[in-house]
Amino acid sequence: MDFPENEKQSLNFIEQIIEEDLKNNNNEGRIHLRFPPEPNGYLHIGHAKSICLNFGLANHYNGLCNLRFDDTNPEKEDVEYVESIMEDIQWLGFEWDQEAYYASDYFDQLYDWAVKLIKDGKAYVDEQAQSLISEQRGVPTRPGINSPYRDRPIEENLRLFEGMKNGEFETGAMILRAKIDMSSPNMHMRDPIMYRILHQDHHRSGDKWCIYPMYDYAHGQSDFIEGITHSVCTLEFEIHRPLYDWFLDQIVEGNYRPRQIEFARLNLSYTVMSKRKLLQLVEENLVNGWDDPRMPTISGLRRRGYTPESIRRFAERIGVAKRDNVIDVGLLEFSVREHLNEIAPRVFAVLNPVKVIITNYPEGQSEEVELINNPEDPEGGSRIVPFSREIYIERDDFMEDPPKKFFRMGPGREVRLKGAYIVKCEDYKKDENGAITEIYCTADMDSKSGGAGASRKVKGTLHWVSAQHAIDAEVRVYDRLFLDEDPAGHKDKDFKEFMNPESLKVLPACKLEPSLADVKAGDSFQFQRLGYFCVDKESSADALVFNRTVPLRDSWSKRK
Repeated sequence: MDFPENEKQSLNFIEQIIEEDLKNNNNEGRIHLRFPPEPNGYLHIGHAKSICLNFGLANHYNGLCNLRFDDTNPEKEDVEYVESIMEDIQWLGFEWDQEAYYASDYFDQLYDWAVKLIKDGKAYVDEQAQSLISEQRGVPTRPGINSPYRDRPIEENLRLFEGMKNGEFETGAMILRAKIDMSSPNMHMRDPIMYRILHQDHHRSGDKWCIYPMYDYAHGQSDFIEGITHSVCTLEFEIHRPLYDWFLDQIVEGNYRPRQIEFARLNLSYTVMSKRKLLQLVEENLVNGWDDPRMPTISGLRRRGYTPESIRRFAERIGVAKRDNVIDVGLLEFSVREHLNEIAPRVFAVLNPVKVIITNYPEGQSEEVELINNPEDPEGGSRIVPFSREIYIERDDFMEDPPKKFFRMGPGREVRLKGAYIVKCEDYKKDENGAITEIYCTADMDSKSGGAGASRKVKGTLHWVSAQHAIDAEVRVYDRLFLDEDPAGHKDKDFKEFMNPESLKVLPACKLEPSLADVKAGDSFQFQRLGYFCVDKESSADALVFNRTVPLRDSWSKRK
């Protein structure tokens, strides 16, 4: 585990349950979990928490964790999502037991069990419209009304259910319902739907099936088939647990049975976590796909430069709760900033360049400056950076009439160029619009390391890039996608109204030190004084593209 030792936490309530089960030798002392995503979208940071929890518990207790796709709704599922989910889990550093599993692998067994329930008088075919069925269910404080088909003869139910399977009826013509208790205060126990007709090809089984099981029926039975011991899911499924147990009661023989445990899902400030809403953003072209670096998807975070270690560290840091709460997105940003500070090489990059000419430095001459790559990494080594007469600095690092506490460049002021000389601004030139085009300085030639004046102190230190050796790059400065802490929490407003119009700024003419010429997609760096940046997948040898992962420090606290 790469989590800081001084932040180790005591056992969470799920670990306490597992340890009690081990103590009592429940399920013969086996620990077997699963992560069961629906392949109907890309995984987001909330799923990452669940991945870290399930696979992490399996690793900690020397158990197993399955990857099982809940592919019971072919209308919304796609192989693209299956492949992206596998990639995300492996990128986070986890491996599932054996091959990936699919609920569709069990469709034959699930059908046979449904037939058993019909024969046992515990399931029936209902031909009513869905709106009428919903109305008959009533409300928790008032009993529901039995369907007129509830006591249909078993033989007729069997014949109709087989006809549903064989494609004899249109989509939506009838459903199979469990016969439980229409007066239960738990609405999920009021004769829930087990199967519906859907004439839709499946991404794995093709046109073999035209009936598909509902999640509540398929999930617990799939757990049973796979030998799952602890079915860990989010809190909204707590009210489904009696139904989970009821379905298991119909098939379980012997001492083994899965146990469902619920925990609070991850709610993150300034973020939407609904797949439906994220799909809206993609389909309405409000973002550039599922892996847009502003998206909370794992693929978006990966493209932005988040590391798997930082996400695992974040998941460990927020812990496992029994009640819903909202986590400040700043904690996620802190976690990635913390890890990148440990591993990311420091480099020079100027995002909004203005040229500085050092008038007393010989024309045509250049020299090499040795700089430490990362002071936090003892094995990070050093690199050589070229210095010449003409350099670029950040435009914001110069002011014509600077205030007293502006410790950067201004007329008559001295600053140190990091790793090189102390320079003094003597003059500058502007264009017809009043923009600074060139700054003229003189250098204290004894102030470089090794010179007689190397120890001389000045208050400002600037990063720079040699104009002669600079390489060009596009830099995309990403910010939070929403301006509101809870963009989806306003009942009278569309969450898209709170989108941040400045969530992406493209800087097309940035200047980078030449050591960055051979970078590859995914490489992360600290642009000194500016933040952490990652090479985008669209980058190439001819057109370098960097994404800002996170600034050096939280700037949002000043905006509130």
